[in-house]
Amino acid sequence: MSINEKLAAALNNQVTAELEAAMVYLQMSYILEDLSLNGMASWMKKQHAEELEHAQKFAQHLLDRDYTPQIGDIAPPKVDVASAKDAFEAALAHEQKVTGLIRELSVLSDSLKDFESRPLLDEFLEEQIEEESSVSDILDRLNFAGEGLGVLFIDNELAKR
Repeated sequence: MSINEKLAAALNNQVTAELEAAMVYLQMSYILEDLSLNGMASWMKKQHAEELEHAQKFAQHLLDRDYTPQIGDIAPPKVDVASAKDAFEAALAHEQKVTGLIRELSVLSDSLKDFESRPLLDEFLEEQIEEESSVSDILDRLNFAGEGLGVLFIDNELAKR
């Protein structure tokens, strides 16, 4: 089944955005590991893997609709974090950006009456609710903990994910 060229291009851009998100999470995992927050680094690496899966789901949807995905340019991530709190603030901002992109895809899909893309987009809208909530909860706990031993407790807990 073919797909509208404008929607295909937008979904293709989402493939690249998901790959960029994966690189952001990977970079943050390196920084957190350097800060000896190995549990948080592990959490970020799992996010990295999830983002790669998301890119593949969008790519597969395009392939299933007779469109060959083309990965766009991906710049090295500019991640400026010096603490766990900084990392999770950056993660929340990034998840909010991704939510906006998926909402825009949903609007475009609806305007083109491409109902075949709705299940995929609805899945990702639900996913983004969970992602933003999860990161927000961690950030709330980090704010409550401050820079003390509570950060180590949270780090240990995130290692169990």
